[in-house]
Amino acid sequence: MASRAAVSKLFARRASSASRRSLSSFPDYVLRAPSTDVSTLDNGLRVGSETVAGSETATVGVWIDAGSRYETAANNGTAHFLEHMAFKGTSKRTQQQLEIEIENMGGHLNAYTSREQTAYFAKVFKKDVGKAVEIISDILLNSKMEEAAIDREREVILREMSEVNKNQEELVLDHLHATAFQGTSLGRTILGSEENIRSLTRQDLSDYIQTHYTAPKMVVAGAGAIDHEELCGLAGEHFGSLPSAPKNGVDVAMEPAVFTGSDYRVKFNSEDVAHLAIAFPTASWTSEHAFPLMLMQMMLGSYDRGHGMGKNHASNLCQDVAENELAYSLNTFNTCYKDTGLFGVYAVAPDNKVDDISWYIMNNLIRLVHTPSDAEVERAKVSLKASMLMNMDGHNNVAEEIGRSLLNYGRRMTPAEIFSRIDSVTTSDIRATAAKFFNDQDLAIAAVGGIHELPDYTWFRRHSYWLRY
Repeated sequence: MASRAAVSKLFARRASSASRRSLSSFPDYVLRAPSTDVSTLDNGLRVGSETVAGSETATVGVWIDAGSRYETAANNGTAHFLEHMAFKGTSKRTQQQLEIEIENMGGHLNAYTSREQTAYFAKVFKKDVGKAVEIISDILLNSKMEEAAIDREREVILREMSEVNKNQEELVLDHLHATAFQGTSLGRTILGSEENIRSLTRQDLSDYIQTHYTAPKMVVAGAGAIDHEELCGLAGEHFGSLPSAPKNGVDVAMEPAVFTGSDYRVKFNSEDVAHLAIAFPTASWTSEHAFPLMLMQMMLGSYDRGHGMGKNHASNLCQDVAENELAYSLNTFNTCYKDTGLFGVYAVAPDNKVDDISWYIMNNLIRLVHTPSDAEVERAKVSLKASMLMNMDGHNNVAEEIGRSLLNYGRRMTPAEIFSRIDSVTTSDIRATAAKFFNDQDLAIAAVGGIHELPDYTWFRRHSYWLRY
C-alpha cells in the first residue's frame, strides 16, 4: 500500500497536470479573479486583502487561531466569553460610545467563536476602513473587562446557551462532537459548561489573551474597497505591539483529537420527531482527501420536504428519502479541522421512519465505496464549483475566506487552482476516499427526540460495509 506522502505527491502531480490541461478552458471570470495580496509584519502578523475596483464598502477584521479547542476542561468557554466582553467597553471607549461610533459610521461590527478560530470584523464605508481597524484593535487589546460587566455577561451567555439548546441541530451536532471526541478538547462545546460560565474569572480571560492572542496566530484580512499597503500600515500601527510569543514564551500545543466510535442518545417518548446525526472521522483541511470529501458531500446532497423537488433530486440518497417519505429534511456535512474531520448526515425524520432512514443513509454512504458513477461525480464537480463561487460573493465572505485560509493553509487558493483541484478528482479517488474513511470503520451517532426505532450501535457498525455488491 502506498504511503500517505506518496499518495499526496501523486495527487499534487495529478492536480498540476489537470491544471495545465484545463486552465485555458476555465471561464474568464475564474482566470481574471482579483488577486489576494499577503504580507507579514515584523512581529509575525499576517495581512491579507482582496481589492475590488469600484467598491465603496469594505469588510475588515482579525481572524485568530484560537477557539474552544485551545481550552482546558477548567476554562472551557473562555474564548466565547472573551467575544462577549470585547464589546463591553475599553480603556478608550465605554460600551455606549463604541456602539454610537459604529452607528454614526453606518457600519456593522460583529464577531464569532468556533472550535478552532475566533473572528472580529466590521463592514464599513471606504473612508472608514482606518477607523474600523483602530476600533477592532481597541476592543481586542484594550478591553477593560470590569468585574461588574463580567458578572452581567454571565447571565447573557446562559440565556444564549438556553436558546442554543432549543436549536435541535446545534444541540445534536454538539452531542456528536462530545461522543466522537470524548475526553478531548474538540469534544467540548464552544459556550462551555454552565459551571464554567458562572465561575470564570477576569484572570482566566486575561490569561487566555496573553497565551493565544499573539501576532503569528492572527491575521488581519480585508476585502472590497481596500488598499493593501494602507491596510499593512494600519495593521502595523494598531497591532504592531502584539507579542510574537506568549507571555511565558511557550506556545500551548493543540490537544490531539482522538476519535471514539460511540453513540449518544436522548429519547423522549412524548415526541414524534427524531433528530439524528451519523458521522465518520475523516481528514484535515490540508489532506489530499479534502477535495474528494467535498465532492462526496455534494453527491449525497441535501433534502427539504418543503422545497417540492421530490424524487427529482440528483442525489440517490435524496431520491430515496423523497420516494419513501423518510424525512422532513436531511443535510450532508463535511466539517474539517486541523488534524481531523467529521463527515456525515444530519436528518430530521418522523419517529416511525427512523429505522428506515438509518438503513438508507448507511447504504448510500457505503455505496460510495463501491459504485459511484462518473456522471454523478461530474455533476458534483459543477455543483461544488458553483457553491465555491457563490461563497465568494460579498466582501464579508471574501474577508472571512482570506482570514481562515491563511490560518488553515498559510495561503489562499485562487479560483483557478480550486477548479483545477476539483477537476483532478476522479471516480477512483472517490472510491478510495470512501473506502479509507467509511468502509468497515467506527462511526459516531448522536440522536435526540422520538428515537425508539433507532438501531443500536452494533447495527450501524455492521452496516459500515457490504458483504457483496
